[in-house]
Amino acid sequence: MKYILLIFFIIFQNNTYEIIEINDFKRKINKGYKIIDVRTPSEFIHGHIPNAINIDYKDLNFITEINKLRKNKPILIYCRSGNRSHEAGIIMDSLGFKRIYDLKGGYSIWN
Repeated sequence: MKYILLIFFIIFQNNTYEIIEINDFKRKINKGYKIIDVRTPSEFIHGHIPNAINIDYKDLNFITEINKLRKNKPILIYCRSGNRSHEAGIIMDSLGFKRIYDLKGGYSIWN
């Protein structure tokens, strides 16, 4: 019975959202993946990962703006420490995004 449950879990495991280490994040940047900074515009102005687009997770238009992105392409997300980007990743997963990579530790480990 344990093996049946394990097989069921593996088959139906959700693999669209993943928290990754900084080195993996950088490799994916080098592959040209779109980068989304979910912090506030004020935080973004004070520093961000090069080529990142700012879509504020706390903004009322977050879902509208995030839905403008191509859902079938991998997307990198980050915030200051990982909390907001985790919540944003869950929302993006529910909206049908296929591959979401979240920077473990957020922008605070980038510098």
